[in-house]
This record gives sequence, C-alpha cells and structure tokens, in this order.
Amino acid sequence: MKYLILHADGMADLACPELGGKTPLQAAATPNLDQIAQRGEVGLLSLPSEAGAAGSDVTSVAVLGYDPKKYYPGPGPLEAAGLGVTVGEQDVVFRCTMVTVRGESASGSKDRATDIKKLGPHVLMEDATAGLIDTEQARELLEAVNEQLGSESIQFYPGSGHRHLMVWVGGKSRATCLDPQPLVGRSIADALPSGDGADVLRKIMDAAFFILRDHPVNEEREQEGLKPANCLWLWGQGRAAVWPPLPERYQIAGVVVSSSDVHRGVGVCAGLDAVELPLADGSDANEFTGCVQAAVQELAKKDFVYLHAGLSDDVLHATDVQDKVRAIERFDAQVVGPILAALATYPAYRLLVVCDPGLAKSHGAEVPPILYALCDSAAKPSAGVTKRFHEQDANIAGTAPRDATKLMLRLFPRGV
Repeated sequence: MKYLILHADGMADLACPELGGKTPLQAAATPNLDQIAQRGEVGLLSLPSEAGAAGSDVTSVAVLGYDPKKYYPGPGPLEAAGLGVTVGEQDVVFRCTMVTVRGESASGSKDRATDIKKLGPHVLMEDATAGLIDTEQARELLEAVNEQLGSESIQFYPGSGHRHLMVWVGGKSRATCLDPQPLVGRSIADALPSGDGADVLRKIMDAAFFILRDHPVNEEREQEGLKPANCLWLWGQGRAAVWPPLPERYQIAGVVVSSSDVHRGVGVCAGLDAVELPLADGSDANEFTGCVQAAVQELAKKDFVYLHAGLSDDVLHATDVQDKVRAIERFDAQVVGPILAALATYPAYRLLVVCDPGLAKSHGAEVPPILYALCDSAAKPSAGVTKRFHEQDANIAGTAPRDATKLMLRLFPRGV
C-alpha cells in the first residue's frame, strides 16, 4: 500500500464578490481535485482551539498527528530543521524576516527611512516581505548584518526570499514577538518585542536597521523603484522540536517533499527523510515540476510521501483574485493530475488532500476553513452525486469538522 498526503497550501478562502459570491476554489476548474472528491469523502478540519492563530505550519503539524498545543515550537525552530541548522537544546531560534519600514511625520505623511532615528513611534510597517525580495539580494544583506552583529551568542542563517533565521545561543524565549504581516500599514511601536529578553532583540533590530538602510543593495533597489529590505523583524521564536518519530509509530518509511523550509522542517521533526529540490525557474509552466517529480520518484522507493506544494507568495499577496483562480487551476493540472496518474500505477494506495488558507486568513476577522478529501484505490465515484472539492461542498457534507490531529489514524488504519 502506498500512502500520500498532498498539502495544498493557500488555496482555501472565503467567498469573493469579484467571483459572484464564489470562493477561488469554486470558481476554478479543478477536474482532478473534483475526481478525488467524487471517489472519497470531503469535509472540514478543526485545529485545537488552544493552538491560537494557526498558520499552514500548524496545519502541517496537526495533520501529521501531532497536537500543536504540545508539539508546535513556533516557525523559527521548524525552519531551522528544514534548513539543516544545528540548534542546541538551550538555543532559541527566531524567524528573521526582511521587511520594509518607513517613517511617518506628525502630520501623517510618510518620510524616508533615512529620517528614522530608532525603531518605534512614527515608524510604519510598509511591506512584510520587503517587496518579495529575491534570495540572492537578501543573502547579501544578511551577510552584511552577520559580519557586524554576529557573535558566539548571536548567529544569522540565510533562508530564501525574505525569510531567514537568527539563533540566540542560550537565549531567552519568552519575549512577545509578533508576526509582521498583520502590521502592514500600521505603526510598529506597540508591536516591537516586549518582555523578557526584548532589550537584546530591540538592540539587534535597531543596529540591523542602520546596516541595511545604507547598504548598496537597498540603494540600488530604491533607485529601481523597489522596496528596500531595511529592517530585520524578529519573531516566531522557540527551542528545537523533539517529537516521537512518525515512522516508528506507523512502522512505515516516509519522506517529505517541499520547497518551503518550514514545511520541510515539519517533516524532518516528524522523522521523515527530506528531499533536496532543484531551484524552480520561476515560470508558470514549470512552477511545480520539481516537487512533483521528486514525490513520484520517492513514492517508488518509500511507502509514504508527505508532499507540501503551496501557491506562490506572488499569488498569495496579489490583489487580483483572478490570479489565485488561475494558480489553483495550474495546481490542479500540474500537481494533482500527475500525482493521481502516478498513484494509479500501484495496486493499492490511499490519498489525503488537505487545503488550508495560507495568507488568506489574515484578510478580516472571518477565517477561511481547512478542508480535506480522503480516497483510496478501491473507491468508486459516488453514483448520482455531484460533488466537488471546495469549501461549500465540504461544509455541507453532513458532519462536524474532524480533528486534524486524528486524521492520520484514518490514513493509516494500523496506527497505534
């Protein structure tokens, strides 16, 4: 028996007026996802209420059978695991996100970053991704910060795009540090680190600001009309995760396939092998090729594959909802179709698809749902029932949302 979890990150959403009251999943043509829904069960998932504001990494932790209340360490340690960064038991890992900040004068007009004397009042969060800065430029900037601020106790590690890491060796983990994304357009004054250890974190952020502000890379970006990566935002901290290995629990060899460092880290923490993916060329035509090919190849070697493949940051941050509809259609054709074709070559398999909102959850107070579909090789399409894979059909399936942490017991019936 072959088992595969496909985590479709960022596709679930709320109904959009621009789509005539439909969600992007409803508006998109998704024949492959719909085939899975027709052949199996579709429903909604719930996360433990104590898990707090759940990102897709929390969904990953829960779907692999770990209660986030007990096992979720924060995105920093998960990303470190995904990047292969060695972290000591007493070390604290922070997400080190490159963002763009601007000054705001007393009259409310925006000032240049050069007018900022210190991160605090009258400083606005302009962009939580530094204009989706590319990895090469971001690494050059982080290297400059590490040269001046790195030490035996403070170490910076490059990731990809605007996402990077800082490790505080033997550091403090209890400071309150906030995700920068919800702060866009707002003052950062009340969102800067506070509590135990915050003084150290603020000093690092202040010092990094002046290093980044005057760096040639940012001067070049501003000349080209791009947003400068002029601030390192520290958040998402925690200590290294120690989890009971998933392969031991289910007596199965497994692998994680993901281009996302944090989701690859979830798999690594769960005891799965990790696959090194080739760099994508950035074209829509080859957006998912590397991860799909890797998943298909690994399925031939191992019995379990956890494949995380999400919509790109460009799509998730786009203002045109039609971009998301088109991206979902590409996902269905480039990921779901080939995965179904590969599974069909095996005599027996079970497939679980999980779809969560990604960044969509930050758009207002209402939270989009997490939906799933579960089918196996023996299942046949439901006679006389038209069922699609989208939020509305999942919601009217007639059952209450399932506990996401128990879903693995449905995938692996022999689980203990």
